[in-house]
Amino acid sequence: MPISDYLVTIGLEVHCQIKTATKMFCSCRAGFGYEPNTNVCPTCLGMPGALPVLNEYAIERTVLTGLMLGCSTPPVSKWDRKNYFYADMPKNYQTSQLDLPLCIGGEVPLYSWAFPPDCKVKAEGAVVRTVKLDHIHLEEDAAKLTHYGSYSLVDYNRGGTPLMEIVSAPDLTSPDETYAYLKSLQQILICGGISDADMEKGQMRCDVNVSLRPKGQKELGAKIEMKNINSMSAARRALIYEIARQAEELDMGIAQVQSTRRWDDDLGESIVMRTKENAHDYRYHTCPDLIPVHTAPYVEKMQQEMPELPDARQKRLMEQYGLPVADANALVADARLCAYFETAAAASKAPRKVANWLINTLPPVLAEKEVTIDDCPVTPVALAALVDVVEEGICSTNQAREVLAVMWEKPELAAVDAAASLGFKKADTGALEAVVEQVIADCPNEVARIREGNMKLINALTGQVMKRSNPKPNPKLVTELLMAKLGL
Repeated sequence: MPISDYLVTIGLEVHCQIKTATKMFCSCRAGFGYEPNTNVCPTCLGMPGALPVLNEYAIERTVLTGLMLGCSTPPVSKWDRKNYFYADMPKNYQTSQLDLPLCIGGEVPLYSWAFPPDCKVKAEGAVVRTVKLDHIHLEEDAAKLTHYGSYSLVDYNRGGTPLMEIVSAPDLTSPDETYAYLKSLQQILICGGISDADMEKGQMRCDVNVSLRPKGQKELGAKIEMKNINSMSAARRALIYEIARQAEELDMGIAQVQSTRRWDDDLGESIVMRTKENAHDYRYHTCPDLIPVHTAPYVEKMQQEMPELPDARQKRLMEQYGLPVADANALVADARLCAYFETAAAASKAPRKVANWLINTLPPVLAEKEVTIDDCPVTPVALAALVDVVEEGICSTNQAREVLAVMWEKPELAAVDAAASLGFKKADTGALEAVVEQVIADCPNEVARIREGNMKLINALTGQVMKRSNPKPNPKLVTELLMAKLGL
C-alpha cells in the first residue's frame, strides 16, 4: 500500500556540546580545532584512581536549556554509569544520567521559518506547533574517531566535553517536521548562549528513531534508530529513505525488527549495525564517585538569565524596526545574523534598508569569500554607515556594492572614504543641474522621443550625465533631475 497509508512516528535524541571553558569532569580545555590529543588528563583518559569533579557551569546551562523549553527540574538529580565498550570511551563506561535527569518534560516549538525552503507551511503566528520532550540529561562526550580503511585514529580532545542529550517524545510525523525541529532547537540553544550548535563541527548531532504502522493501529511499529546524523538536511534525507524502505518491506510482509542503523549520506542509504538494543543492555548503575545534585539553587539562578526566545525576538524586530514578517523571519532564522543586524540597525538611520542588505546583498558575498558573518571584516557599524551613504545620496545601491568590495579589502576605511576612493561623492546640485541641462540640449532627438512616451530613453540620458560628471553622482538623483527638467 502507499506510504500515505502508514502512520509515521519519529523521535529524536539530539546531542549538544555545551559551550564551556573546560570539560565536564576535569579541568582540561574544551573546544574545537586543537591539535589531536593535547587537551587530555588522567581523568578524561580514564586512568585508574583519577576522580571526576563536576562542572557547575555545564549544570547551569543545562538547567537554563530546560527553562527555555518549559521543562521541570527534579529537586535532586544524580549521575549514573552507562557501561559499554567502544574505542572512543577509554573508561569503558560513560558518566551520564538515567532516571533522575536535570530536566523532565517540556517542548520544542516548530517555528514557521525553520522548515526547509521547499516546504510551505501555514501558520497564524511564529509557531506552527510544539513537539513534546521526554527529558534532557547531561553527560560526557566520547572521543572522536576517524576511520581510514583498515585502521582508525582516535582524538581524545573531545572526550569528556559536557554534552546535553535532548530526548523528544515520539511526537514528530515527517522529515520536514524533523528538519524544523532541529533548526528551531539550534536557534534556541544559540540564543541562550548554551552552544554554538554547529553541526559541521559536531557540536550538535542527532540520532533519529522512526517507526511505521498501518493507519488505525494503536501500537507503534518496531523502532529503527539511525545514529550520529550531523546535518539537518542529512536527517531529512535519511528519514525519506528509511520511511520508504520500511514501507516497502512491510508491503512485502517483512516484519521490522528493532535495530540500530548507520546512515551513509554519500550512498543515500541506511546500513544495519546491530539489533534489539535497550537500556538494560548498558547495565546502568549509580556513579559512586559523584554525589547527587540539589537543583533548587541552579534553577533560581538561571531564572534570572532567561534570554529572549526566537518567537519573541521576531515580534520585537517587527515592532521596533518596522520590519515586514518575511524579513524578521529571515533574520531570526540565523541568530548570529540577527545579532549583527541589531548592532547595525542601532547605528543606522534606515534599519529596514540594513535588513535588506543583510538578507539579500551580504550573504552571496559571504558565500563567495567562504566566511561566516562572525568573520566578516565589515563590522555592523561600518555596514550601517554604508547604508547611510546610500540614503544620503552619495551613491546608488549598485554603486554601494562596489564600495562594499573596497571596505572588505580595507576595513579601516570609513564608508564615505571608500565611496570617495571610487569617485562617489555628494554632487554639487548646481553643477549637476548644469550637466543635466547640457545633456538635454545635446540630445534633442532623444528628448523628443521621451516626451512622446518612450521613457526607456531616460536611462540613456542618465548614462550621459554620469559620464560627464565628476565626482560620480547618484543615478537615481540624476534621473529625478532629468524628469524634473523635462517636466515629466
